Amino acid sequence: MFTCRTSLLLAACTFTPFASAIAQTAADPEQVNVTASRIDMTGRAETASQGSVTRKELQLRPAYRVGQLLETVPGLIVTVHSGEGKANQYLLRGFNLDHGTDFANFVDDMPVNQSTNAHGQGYSDMNFLIPELAAGLDFTKGPFYASVGDFGVVGSEHMRIANQIPNQISLSAGTLNDERAYAGGTVRLRNGDRWLAAFDVAHLGGPWVHPDNYRQINAATRYSHGDSHNGFDVTGMYYRGEWSSTTDQPVTALDQGLISRYGTLDPTDGGHAERFSLSAHHVVSGSDWQIKTSVYGIHSLMTLWNDFTHYLVDPVDGDQEQQDETRTTLGGQTAYTRWDRLWVFPTETSFGIQGRYDRTYIDRRHDQGRVVLASCPDSPDGGGSFVCNADHIHSGNVGFYAQNTTHWLSWMRTIVGLRGDYYAGSDHSLVTGYNGSTAQVLFEPKGSLVFGPWKKSEIYFSAGQGFHSNDLRAVLGTVPATGFTVGSVSTPYMTKAVSEEIGFRTDIIPKLNIQAAAFRIDFASELTYDADNGVNDAGPPSRRQGLEFSAQYHPFKWMELNGDFSFAHAKYFTGNLAAYGIAGYYIPNAPSYIASVGLLIDNLGPWFGGIQMRMLGPYPLIEDYSLGSDGYREVNVDAGYKFPHGVKLQVSVYNLFNTHAASSEYAYEYRLTPTSASETGVTYHPLEPISARFALTATF
Repeated sequence: MFTCRTSLLLAACTFTPFASAIAQTAADPEQVNVTASRIDMTGRAETASQGSVTRKELQLRPAYRVGQLLETVPGLIVTVHSGEGKANQYLLRGFNLDHGTDFANFVDDMPVNQSTNAHGQGYSDMNFLIPELAAGLDFTKGPFYASVGDFGVVGSEHMRIANQIPNQISLSAGTLNDERAYAGGTVRLRNGDRWLAAFDVAHLGGPWVHPDNYRQINAATRYSHGDSHNGFDVTGMYYRGEWSSTTDQPVTALDQGLISRYGTLDPTDGGHAERFSLSAHHVVSGSDWQIKTSVYGIHSLMTLWNDFTHYLVDPVDGDQEQQDETRTTLGGQTAYTRWDRLWVFPTETSFGIQGRYDRTYIDRRHDQGRVVLASCPDSPDGGGSFVCNADHIHSGNVGFYAQNTTHWLSWMRTIVGLRGDYYAGSDHSLVTGYNGSTAQVLFEPKGSLVFGPWKKSEIYFSAGQGFHSNDLRAVLGTVPATGFTVGSVSTPYMTKAVSEEIGFRTDIIPKLNIQAAAFRIDFASELTYDADNGVNDAGPPSRRQGLEFSAQYHPFKWMELNGDFSFAHAKYFTGNLAAYGIAGYYIPNAPSYIASVGLLIDNLGPWFGGIQMRMLGPYPLIEDYSLGSDGYREVNVDAGYKFPHGVKLQVSVYNLFNTHAASSEYAYEYRLTPTSASETGVTYHPLEPISARFALTATF
């Protein structure tokens, strides 16, 4: 960050690197209140909607599942439609981002999103993260940041991993048949280096007639040397999970008494996943420059059993499908940053390169009760030979970027960036024998104009282009086209988006931080998931316009009140609906608003805790809005007490008022029984009922 003193019309400024500024602020109790949820970005942010969440909020905010830690990003809802184990559903700025499309997830600079995934483009499974390792997260919204590439148009988050953690043992148990054991700690060596290790095992049954029986093992270790200016770290992680799942069920099945509220038509749905990763960082700094480099290697395996349409495709054996994936991902990035003067104007300039390579095997099989069948009714070879489709995929991308921040006056700065991305991939279908490849280049300019601070307030004007990549199988036509793409619409490898944002932030009122933004996002095509083939189709052009407002109030050192509100209007932006075979302009599952209101308390004597109300507004389920969802509201509460000698007891209550609503709702065609008629109707996955979780932690 630049610290400036006004001298006539120019500014005399000194620079502190942004990451160091965050670290210094987080470590200084005079700058960050003990219960502060976010670091004050006034004077350093590039846009009105950029932010940094503190470790304190991640610790205090009630979260039923680890993925809900990401709800600390204002305006983001993290939910599920198939129970635990599977990647979460993400909703932000009027987008249903499915399992991760257009929301870029990073943990310790490793990308979580998986392109050309067996289940959905951008699939982001956060279950490998041990919550105690989270040191905070940085978030962005909009395609305004040169360092953020694929999947980052709507938003992105970078979860930071701690270099040291307390020596702790924790045990928890809950009323929904959930148990967890955690152990972790740090060894400090004589030269100041740190070595940490953490391990947890967990089980969750849930309220379901056929329990999730989710079993999870996580392990992580990290060696770190030096500091944020000069140093390195190496991190290894391991995760394994197995589960059954209650997928979203037809409402008509509930109405007809075929299932109860927490029941399922196919109790054999579920999955298992495994992930290994090794990553490293290196940073070296001079008086006016810094080079940061990170590399990673990830190997993952996944199998999902899903039955969405029941007897629609196969009235005899049913429609359950097995989706398999084996993936190896290698990649890294390096960025060179300089702080100079352009004549008398302080500037910060960054040049970066990012690269990633994925080698993936994917298949989809027709099965019944997790037993693979010899035929596949919708296989491209006309009858199937144990697999509906199977592909060996190689994909790679390289991104280059440059970004400059110049402080022209003490109250005005500009941020100008340019990013270029090259994507290439090949697909060999083991079913049809097809072997093809494609490549694409895209350049994305970005920029912001910032006025302020005036009286602790700033105004931002931002615009930029970004993109999301598409499923390579849909791009090359390896999987038979369905839905939007039949005979009329081709799927590009990279779909361009354009966005604008106007906003402000202010600290003018003592103890109150306020951020607000108005945004618009236009996509050249909307991604829509095709459950039958396990790919994402490129749909019509779309537009979102909306408003966001966030505030954090600190009446006392031990208390924070916070609120985040996001309103969006989403429509297909095309005059040729017939080409896409749709009957209206409404975008299915695009929420009209997302809101969160909460209270955080820490160091109130021995007491700590938090309360949070999560709100998901109504949304259409089909394009003419003849079917829709009312959304939901849920209140979660944490309360804890710190005993002497490092022992604390914590009680968490989820869905405090026992709200009977759906966490996710969809509308599509299905057949309930082998002899019933097909119908298009609403499917739902219920919120978990009121439950409690008790945790005992010892620090030594």
